[in-house]
Amino acid sequence: MELTLLGTAGPKGWPQPFCTCASCLGCTGPVVRGPACVLLDGTLLLDCGPEPAHAAARAGHPLTGVRRLLLSGPAESAPLAWLPAAGLAEVAAPSGPPPWLPAPSAGGPHWRQVAEGDAFELDEHRIRVLPGGTPGRVAYEVTGADGTRLLYAPPSTLPPEAEATRAWTREGGHYDVVLLDVVSWPERLATLRRDGAVTEDTDVLAVHLSHESPPGEELHRRLAAWGARAVPDGGLVRVGADPSPTPRPHRTLVLGGARSGKSAEAERRLAACPDVLYVATGGTREGDAEWAERVALHRERRPDSWRTAETVELTGLLAQARQPLLVDCLSLWLTAVMDAHDAWDDARWAAGAREAVRAEVGALAAAWRACRVPVVGVSNEVGSGVVPPTPAGRRFRDELGRLNAVVAGESDEVLLVVAGQVLTLRSLPRRAKHAAS
Repeated sequence: MELTLLGTAGPKGWPQPFCTCASCLGCTGPVVRGPACVLLDGTLLLDCGPEPAHAAARAGHPLTGVRRLLLSGPAESAPLAWLPAAGLAEVAAPSGPPPWLPAPSAGGPHWRQVAEGDAFELDEHRIRVLPGGTPGRVAYEVTGADGTRLLYAPPSTLPPEAEATRAWTREGGHYDVVLLDVVSWPERLATLRRDGAVTEDTDVLAVHLSHESPPGEELHRRLAAWGARAVPDGGLVRVGADPSPTPRPHRTLVLGGARSGKSAEAERRLAACPDVLYVATGGTREGDAEWAERVALHRERRPDSWRTAETVELTGLLAQARQPLLVDCLSLWLTAVMDAHDAWDDARWAAGAREAVRAEVGALAAAWRACRVPVVGVSNEVGSGVVPPTPAGRRFRDELGRLNAVVAGESDEVLLVVAGQVLTLRSLPRRAKHAAS
């Protein structure tokens, strides 16, 4: 199966017309994206933009061989002014034909009104119509002549655990390629993974991108963490051309100051994982209403499918983990370790607490290195702040700096979050999974 992504943006494209947001103003040149339109094996179009022929010409793949068009939304919402001259044999959509379309006897294409559950064949492709996750829209499952399976899902407004998403997973095992609005709903990808419709061998392509998506390299970094990718308009994807897996980051350390957005970034990185254990090291604080409010806000952000463990026993947890872990945060873990050894006291520090604390840090680093599941850790970056006025405060700052450095050295990805913006400090190279040009 061969795909040419003629457009990868939402209905208005990216940048959106006359929009002055930072994302749209920075979207120029080769990163400009048109409305979603996918050419499949040179003969079938999935959705279309206002000028698919021009988009195809720019990609070097003219539409002269296209005979079929599948629309995921109502025909009235699609820019089909070019359709009468296209020479198509058939158009399928979840609504009837627009009134200006010529009848088949007058040279117009045959119109097929589709509904959830329909199944039919178009030349060498087998089509199954699935619920779209939004009223008036449908998703399509396409099976090629070589047996490869594709899922094309339109933008959806329903939550990822809705019945529509589950219907995509009910038959046929895993998909070879999925085209999905990953940025808006990474949890939808988690649902597909949980139900086996998406595996590590599935090529997940982000489509329906818009100015709500992060611009520039941030888009690709975020998608890589979810096991997905964005192909530029005109990109060619040969499904199964390179079956070698693309590993997602295995050990990630997210650093940042107070209210920098580091916890939200850590949670976002695992949003496409179906089962995550959230390890909260802060515990509860009797009589501290402000702390209770902080904890409640963190809990509300987490997906319902995640579990929570309130513990500081990280070393054993890392060694026994069988599902992705999110540890928030290492600075509170270090506080608990120093409490346990009375390391705040100068005399105790000199009399053996130093060695005890650093031994626990070393054991944590070893467990972090040996962890067999994806793990994301959060920690405070304190080296750029005000020098604490007390010896105990300076001791904690120094030991946290050492802990961060040791864990970063055992991580394949290290991020620094400043004012909600993510800076990549370390990212080890990873092999590409699929061929695209």
